Amino acid sequence: MEMEQLYQAYKPLLFSLAYRMLGSVMDAEDIVHDTFLSLNQIEELESVDNVKAYLCKMVTNRTIDKLRSAAHKRNVYIGMWLPEPLVEENDDPSMTYIMKESISTAYLLLLQQLSEVERAVFILREVFGYDYDEIASIVDKNSANCRQIFHRARKSIVDKPKASKLSTKQMAAYVEQFVASLQRGDVQAMLEILKTDAIFKSDGGGKVTTALKPIYTSERIVRLFLGITKKLPEEYSITFRMVNGTPGIIVNINNRATYVLSFEFQEEKIASIYMMMNPEKLMHLNENA
Repeated sequence: MEMEQLYQAYKPLLFSLAYRMLGSVMDAEDIVHDTFLSLNQIEELESVDNVKAYLCKMVTNRTIDKLRSAAHKRNVYIGMWLPEPLVEENDDPSMTYIMKESISTAYLLLLQQLSEVERAVFILREVFGYDYDEIASIVDKNSANCRQIFHRARKSIVDKPKASKLSTKQMAAYVEQFVASLQRGDVQAMLEILKTDAIFKSDGGGKVTTALKPIYTSERIVRLFLGITKKLPEEYSITFRMVNGTPGIIVNINNRATYVLSFEFQEEKIASIYMMMNPEKLMHLNENA
C-alpha cells in the first residue's frame, strides 16, 4: 500500500486514538503527522506484519511521551482543565471513529484519572475493541498484564457517564431552547431546561477571566449566563454545531470562535455545561478566521 493510501486509510483511527489520549486536537494532529513522517523513513515497510498495529504503537508511544512531558504544565494549570473542543465536520472521515459516549467532554475528563498506560489500554479495549494480544503488542506488555490493567482502569472510572436516552435531534432542540431562553432573558424557561443540580465548568487557562471552580445548581448557572450575555458586544453570532459528539454551540465575536459550549444530558434535562474560553485551545477553529 502506498504512503498516501496508508494515510487516508489510517489517519481517522490514529487521530481518534491520539485525541482521546490527549484531549488536544492540535497535539493529536501533530502526532499523527509526525507518525507518518517517521513511517515514510522506514525503508522496508513491507516487512511490517501488521501496519495498523504498528501505527497505533507509534501513536501511543508518542502520546504517552507527550503526556509525561506535559505533566508539570498540567499541575500548574490555572483554573479547570477541559479538553480542546472537537467540532465535527460533516465531511470529516475522522468522525467514523467517534462514538458520542466515548468522545464527550465528560468522558474525556474521566480518562484524565488514568495513568498514561492505563489510558492507552482502556481506550484500545473499551473504545476500539482490540483484543488483549493486539493491545499487548502496542503497549509492550503481555496480554495477561493488559487484561489486569484494563480491569483496574475500568474500576477506577466509577462515574462513567451514562448515554442519554435522548436522540441527537432532541438534544439539539433543548440546546436551541436554552439559547433562545437566554437571549430573551427568560429565567424560568432556562431553569426548566436545566437539572436542579446542574454543573457548569469553564476553561480560560489563565488567559481570560472565568470561574476557576465549578458552578453548582441551576439558579447560579442561569445568573452566570445572564451576566455573560450582558457583557457580549452587539455584534456576535451563535452557530449550532456538534461538539464532542453532542449538540453544542459556538459563540463568534469578530468572526472568531470565542466560546465553545458542550452539554451533557440526564433525564431529559441539561446536567452539565462545559465552556471553553482559552484562546489557545480554540486556535484550531480560528486558523482561517
